[in-house]
Amino acid sequence: MRVRLLGPVDIMSGGEVRPVSGLRRKAVLATLALQAGQVVSTGRLVDAVWGESAPAALNTLQSHVSYLRTVVGKAAIVAHPPGYLLDLGEDGTDVQLAERLLNQGAQSADPGRRAADLREALALWRGRPLADLAGLAWLEQQAERLDLLREQIRHALSEARLDAGEHRQLIPELEQMAADHPLDEQVHAQLMTALYRGGRQADALAAYQRLRATLADELGLSPSPALRELETAILRQDAALDASAPAVSLWPAAPPPPPVPVPAQLPPPVAAFAGRDAELARLDAILDGQEACDASAVTISAITGTAGVGKTALAVHWAHRIAARFPGGQLYVDLRGFDPAGTALDPGQALRGFFEAFAVPAERIPAGLDDQVALYRSLLAGQRVLVVLDNARDAGQVRPLLPASPGSLAIVTSRDHLTGLIAGHGAHPLGLDLLTPEGARELMARRVGAGRAGREPGAVDEIIAGCARLPLALTIVAARAATSPGFPLAVFAADLREAGHALDPFGGDDVATDIRAVFSWSYRSLNPDTARMFRLLGLHPGPDISVGGAASLAGIEPARARALLAGLARGHLLSEHRPGRYAFHDLLRAYATEQARDRDDDGARRAAVGRLLDHWLHTACAAAALLDPFFAPEPAERPRPGVVLGAPATAEEALRWFTTEHDALLASVSLAARSGLAGHAWRLAWALSTFLLRRGCWEDQARACRAALRAARLAGDVAGEAHALLLLALGDARSGRRDAAPALRESLRLLKGVGGYHRSQVTGHSSLIWIAEQQERYGDMLDHAERALGLARAAGDQTLEIMSLNDAGYSHARLGNYGQAIACCGQALAGSRAAGELNWESAAWDSLGYIHHKLGDHQRAVTCYERSLDLCRELADRYNEAGTLDRLGDVHHSAGDARAARWAWTQALRLLDELGHPDSDRVRAKTRVPGDRLPAVI
Repeated sequence: MRVRLLGPVDIMSGGEVRPVSGLRRKAVLATLALQAGQVVSTGRLVDAVWGESAPAALNTLQSHVSYLRTVVGKAAIVAHPPGYLLDLGEDGTDVQLAERLLNQGAQSADPGRRAADLREALALWRGRPLADLAGLAWLEQQAERLDLLREQIRHALSEARLDAGEHRQLIPELEQMAADHPLDEQVHAQLMTALYRGGRQADALAAYQRLRATLADELGLSPSPALRELETAILRQDAALDASAPAVSLWPAAPPPPPVPVPAQLPPPVAAFAGRDAELARLDAILDGQEACDASAVTISAITGTAGVGKTALAVHWAHRIAARFPGGQLYVDLRGFDPAGTALDPGQALRGFFEAFAVPAERIPAGLDDQVALYRSLLAGQRVLVVLDNARDAGQVRPLLPASPGSLAIVTSRDHLTGLIAGHGAHPLGLDLLTPEGARELMARRVGAGRAGREPGAVDEIIAGCARLPLALTIVAARAATSPGFPLAVFAADLREAGHALDPFGGDDVATDIRAVFSWSYRSLNPDTARMFRLLGLHPGPDISVGGAASLAGIEPARARALLAGLARGHLLSEHRPGRYAFHDLLRAYATEQARDRDDDGARRAAVGRLLDHWLHTACAAAALLDPFFAPEPAERPRPGVVLGAPATAEEALRWFTTEHDALLASVSLAARSGLAGHAWRLAWALSTFLLRRGCWEDQARACRAALRAARLAGDVAGEAHALLLLALGDARSGRRDAAPALRESLRLLKGVGGYHRSQVTGHSSLIWIAEQQERYGDMLDHAERALGLARAAGDQTLEIMSLNDAGYSHARLGNYGQAIACCGQALAGSRAAGELNWESAAWDSLGYIHHKLGDHQRAVTCYERSLDLCRELADRYNEAGTLDRLGDVHHSAGDARAARWAWTQALRLLDELGHPDSDRVRAKTRVPGDRLPAVI
């Protein structure tokens, strides 16, 4: 089967043409085919096919994809978040075949073989490429690209024929090509060569003169040097132009394949680094000694010490100094181990940054941490690589990131002593202390100038004493002095003396020194609006903040917030560590929090926190509605004035938003609970659960819901308590960790008492259906399904009724009432498709798959399960994808296809292992039994 694009769009299969009806359907097929073998996002598809007239929903695209699968086969178009992939194998499109023949011809030494390949390629054109898709801007651009590909093939064919001695036969064709393309120097070079070899030297020179005149008249240019050299060779009757010589080519040589990237992630070296000669010498000795005695080992240097002591500066400076000894490259990551919000970087996130440095395609990156570590160490195998792991929390955070390739080096910095790394991995410890007085003087001299420091040695010593020889404090003081070169250093010494111990030591493990005065200089230079923004950022509990979040905190427009954030970043009071994401150094966060407490009244702080929580709650509810329109919460009140609302437009954007704000949203639930905003706490936990449950983040989801439950009970919020219990139970049911039934029953009791919340009650009954199924209480399943259906109809909620009909149908199926089961599930399927409700459409297909399996119609069961799988993947619902794959394997087994069964079970097992779900043991048992002895499926 081959999709044909080099003319009208159609499909060739078995020698017969299969037409594709409809402009948009052809456009969807063409867009996928032009990027065959690659995932094309739904956004790209919609833009290419509909442009500015894109439909409001993706239902139209999905229906076109369903139609195309009936034409090209179900397996050919694969749902692969965030879009679809067309997989027809090698030469699955005529464009792929044309490109392969062009490359194959270019590599052939036989001109006759080359010409045959290129003629075959040209024969694939049946007219204007994508001829029946005019008016679609992106596809018209692709048609122009394919026109250029055709010209490239025609040029290559002419050269091949010249090499084969067909110069006389070529002359008429080349003359026509030159007339059609009067500015094409490649065509004219080939024409001149063919005329000269055909004994027509004068005509060859005349062709050159015509081109020269045309270039001068139309473009004001002269022929290229290569063409002028060809004219000279013709005038000289150069033997290199004889028929036995290769044709003259003006094409540039094919570029070499891109080299394997060598990562170079080290941050810039610290300016005016000073005062650490002894430590550098010790690090050099560790590396030299390890290389001399055991070149097969990995060297680990653990640099430990208090905050602000210069661990990162030393590690980065030394890494630059020794980088040349590691030809495999340098990797760097800030692990944020001592972030005050407790949001240390997950090793998996760090590995993804390393994979990007090695240009590993996203589809090659495994989902599980163990597999990611294996891939990481495979990439480093056989290479000497330098890995800098900065700001580690403890040895456990570091272990997955250590290289295993002999001769590599890991530099780890941490406030922790890293005893486990030293004991278990032989790391070489280097405890970093305060600068010596001599080292501190060297640092000051380099920062403010040796002459200036030499003129005021007393002031320098007083500054050093006031900063307690802490490098961070010294560099900030020196920076202020450097920006005020006309001020005596004694002025800055006096500021430190007057400030005294205005800043308490940061944390019990830090140096007993105070740099509050140092921070105050930068703070006092801010204008009032920027200073207020700085203080308010200290109230934010997450690891970093977006422009919208900062604007909500301050109650201002995003453009104004962006300008204030940029001002803080310029003053080194904030860093934009990713585009549009701003973060504090932990000491600065503590200082900002303290300033907010001292300078802003309680009412102002509460209002700022309320606006921030409104920003998160309303945006999270909108994002949750895109992921699960049925079960998403709604805020109880309108947002406060000044709140900036995020606006994810698609489910894909909602997933990205939840992924980015994951840590901040978890912190926001606790912040809401501490702030006495119980309604925000449980609704935030509810919205976040729509994301966490489908991703299998069981612990995060449980932690958020427990915080919400405590807040609701403390506030006497019965509806909040009921929902927190319901959400906890949903997590327990999906993860299989605990019996969810008691919490579900208590939640339903509370919900019945407060009234309303029909969807939540139906969700509770639906979960009890699932639990009853596990316990083989099929009559109880149907009882809960009928209660849910009654609730839905009483509420007049059509979507609720769709869900309940599917539950009722599935319950009938478990009781063996297959006729009633098909009727109920068929109604659920039709209703969900009409409503565009993908979650319940997926569930209905899954139920129908089970029913047809029990009826013995294996092919129809497979079809139903595959449609459910497509939707699960589109929804990024990994938990239900695993369950459907498990049941699909059961169908294949019943049909006698052991290979397909094992494949489906293996895919289900991979997902369950990644989710940490206990069902993995049951599925693993299926995959381990030989094909001829697979267990019967019940």
